Amino acid sequence: MADPQPPPPTGTLPPAAGTSGVTASAPSTAAPRRPVTDNPALRMMGLPRLRLPSRNWSIFLALTGSFASAVFYDKWQTRRTKQKWADLVSHIAAEPLSTKQMPRRLTIYLAAPPGDGLRSAREHFHEYIKPVLVAGGVDWDVVEGRKEGDVRHKTAERIRRKRKRAGEGGVVEQEELEKLFAVELMRERNGSGEFEGVAGDLVVGRNTWKEYVRGLHEGWLGPVDAPVVVEAEGSTALEPATHTSGNPSLGDAAVSAAAKAVQGSTPDSPAPSDSPLTTIDEIQSPQADPAVTPEEPLPEEKPKPRNPPAYITPSEYATATLSSSVPEIIGPSTAISFPHILGFRNTPIRMYRFLTRRRQADDIGRQVAAAVLASSYRSFDTTVAATAAGEESAASTNAGAEGRSVPEQTQTLIGEERNWWKTVHQPRKEGEESVWIEGMVVDERLASRMKMFELTSEDEGRAQRIAAGVEKVGKVMEAEVEG
Repeated sequence: MADPQPPPPTGTLPPAAGTSGVTASAPSTAAPRRPVTDNPALRMMGLPRLRLPSRNWSIFLALTGSFASAVFYDKWQTRRTKQKWADLVSHIAAEPLSTKQMPRRLTIYLAAPPGDGLRSAREHFHEYIKPVLVAGGVDWDVVEGRKEGDVRHKTAERIRRKRKRAGEGGVVEQEELEKLFAVELMRERNGSGEFEGVAGDLVVGRNTWKEYVRGLHEGWLGPVDAPVVVEAEGSTALEPATHTSGNPSLGDAAVSAAAKAVQGSTPDSPAPSDSPLTTIDEIQSPQADPAVTPEEPLPEEKPKPRNPPAYITPSEYATATLSSSVPEIIGPSTAISFPHILGFRNTPIRMYRFLTRRRQADDIGRQVAAAVLASSYRSFDTTVAATAAGEESAASTNAGAEGRSVPEQTQTLIGEERNWWKTVHQPRKEGEESVWIEGMVVDERLASRMKMFELTSEDEGRAQRIAAGVEKVGKVMEAEVEG
C-alpha cells in the first residue's frame, strides 16, 4: 500500500509545527529591475545624471527663489523710479548761475521717529530724498531733532532771528548785531545776493510736521525776546547765615584760643575754667552740645527741560499779534511720508513694506521733484477731520468733533500716528514736551499764508515719457545748453 504523503523533496524544509503541509511556495513572478543608465549625451559632455529634487528640496527652493525674486525685482524697480525723478529735474543743474548770487537752498526738517533714534530718519533722507536734490543741483540746510521738541525750538529760533534782522524786538548793540549776523553782513559787503525766488521746506514725518507747524506759530505769533519769568508768590530768598546765641561758632573758638594764649603768657591771670567759650576740639567733638540738630537735606533738584519753554502757548494764538515782517507766502512746504513701525508682531507689515519700497520711492520722488522744480504750489485746503489712533478727538481744539471741516495742515500724514510706538502716548514726565500727542492748533492768519508744492500735469507727463524711454534726457539737456 502506497504512502499517502510522499517525503518532501531534497533541499526543502519540512513545514512548521501547527501548519499543514499542503501549501507550497509559488514561484516569484515580479519582473527584474532594469539597471539605471545615464543619458549618453550627458555622459559624453561630462554632466551628471539629471533628476528632480525631493519634496522638501522643492519647497525650500520655491520659497527662497520667490523671496529672492521679489527682492531683486523691487530693488530694480526702485532704482528705475528714483532715476526717473532724478532725470526729471536734472536740467536745473545745467542752468548757469551768477557768481554774485547764492544758489537756491531748501530746508530739510528731520526728527527721530517715536521710539527710535535719528539714524533711521537720516537713512530715509539719504535713500529717497537726497538723490533727487543732488540731480537738481539744489543746496539744502538740515534742521535735526533728536528728542521731542527740538525741531519746534529750532524752527521758532530761525524765525525769531529773521525778525531781529528786520528790526523787531529790543534794542541790540551794534557789536552784538555783527556777531549774530556776521555771515549776512559779509555777503552784503561782497555784493552776494540771495536766490531770487521761493526757497521751500521739506518736512519728513508726521511728528516732525507737528513740531514744524508749532514752531511756525511760536515764531510769527510769539514775542521776539524771551518773556521774563516771574517768581511764584511765597518763594523766599536765601537768608544770610547768622549766629544764634548759646550755640558755639568758629568765631567764638578763635576768641577762646586767643584768650588762652594771652593768659598763658601772664602767670598772674586766673585760668578761664568758667568761661562760656568753647574750643575748636570741643566743637569738633560730637558730644559738645547735644542740642545741636543735624542740617536738613537739600531738596531734590527738578529735572531741567531740554529746550527753553515756548514763548507762547496754543491757547494764546487767537489773541496774539501777528509779526509785521511775516511774508505773504510761508514756505512753500511739503510733508514727506516716513512710514516707521516697530514691534515683533508687526513683522508681516514690515516685510510687505520692504518688498514694496518702489511705491514709496515713487511717492517721495514725486513730492521732492515738485519742490525742486517749484513750478507750481497751492494753498492748503480744508478737509474732513479724522482721529488717529491714540489721539482723542476732544484734544483737537482746532477741529472740535470728528467729521467736521478742519484745516488741511492738521490732517497731513495723520495715518502715521497709528504706527507710533505705544510708549509715545503715555503721559510725559516733568520737563518733557508733549507736542506729538497734543492736538494741532492752527491760526487762520498763518494757515492762509502756508503753501504746498505740487507737480503740474506737464511735469507728470514728462516723467512718464522718461520712464517709458520715449524722451531722452541727455539729448534734451544738450539741446537746451546749445540753445
